[in-house]
Amino acid sequence: MLVSEFNFDLPDDRIAQQPPRERGASRLLYLSRDTGVLRDDKFQDLPDLLRSGDLLVRNNTRVLCARLFGRRAGRASGEEGPPGSVSGMPSGIVEVLLTRQDSAEPTEWECLVRPGRKIGIGEQLFFGEGTNELRAEVIDRGGFGERRIRFAPVPDFFPRLERIGHMPLPPYIDREDSIEDRERYQTVYAKDAGSAAAPTAGLHFTSEIFERLAQRGVEVAEVTLHVGLGTFQPVRVERVEDHHIHVEPYSISAETASRINAALDAGRRIVPVGTTTVRTLEHSARHNGGRVAPGSANADVFICPGFDFRVTGAIITNFHLPQSTLLMLVCAFAGKDRVLAAYHHAVEQRYRFYSYGDCMFIE
Repeated sequence: MLVSEFNFDLPDDRIAQQPPRERGASRLLYLSRDTGVLRDDKFQDLPDLLRSGDLLVRNNTRVLCARLFGRRAGRASGEEGPPGSVSGMPSGIVEVLLTRQDSAEPTEWECLVRPGRKIGIGEQLFFGEGTNELRAEVIDRGGFGERRIRFAPVPDFFPRLERIGHMPLPPYIDREDSIEDRERYQTVYAKDAGSAAAPTAGLHFTSEIFERLAQRGVEVAEVTLHVGLGTFQPVRVERVEDHHIHVEPYSISAETASRINAALDAGRRIVPVGTTTVRTLEHSARHNGGRVAPGSANADVFICPGFDFRVTGAIITNFHLPQSTLLMLVCAFAGKDRVLAAYHHAVEQRYRFYSYGDCMFIE
């Protein structure tokens, strides 16, 4: 299967640059995967689309201020220099996007850097000023701007990151992040900090929507998957089968696993909010005989057409980038032709695309 089969044309003016004025005011495109029927709805209608007894599962990860702008200083002959210059090594501005913290070595992070070609192993990176400063050393190097860095230990790392970092808005949002993004690029139920991007299908939910879901008899459970390169790294191969997806850490509580398995046993529908939740549940089920197991693991499952879904009964999802793994996941669930037809309809009907855009409900 070719990656090019998952392409579609999208005018630039369909890409949402701002969140809707009010959270939850988005449009919702309904798609029946059995019949291909499409219907234009509003996200506020979601409780009417779900069934009493459905179990809605959401990803409660919290987005870090993971985008850092710093200064470079190289390392030569084992000597470290101040920000600005080190014998023979170039210095200047560097942009770093933190993508995953090492659970075994908490001061070490996987990241993307720019300018990628010029940041070598041993270079020192400095972020912030004075008591807010963070300092890191590049300790490993990968392709396409990927690096591994080690921060100098500080007792208040995450508060410093919150003060000096920026919200990691995706590159198709052509503006700088704002104070408003610190609230709107988080779900209302975000708890566990660790993501480099928002689980965007969850951005539409409000407390009022959850109250209406409860009144309808829809249960809600939570998992945590920290969004990293596995979710948003571009596909750089021609054949889908040749793509290697990055791992992303997740955790499932004993209570959530028990509630999901009870729903499966009773024949009730599991409705993940977003592709990150789908990957969490399907990865766990794939490695546990179709059951969802409590605990922590790394999701490395690549879901593309031909995948056997064991948990997911319906999906709430945003509109995704052409030729992306997220679009492939949605096509795996509902069929490539029907999903691409739905996307064509969404373009014609002027739906707003991507992170701050509108959404779909697929059953």
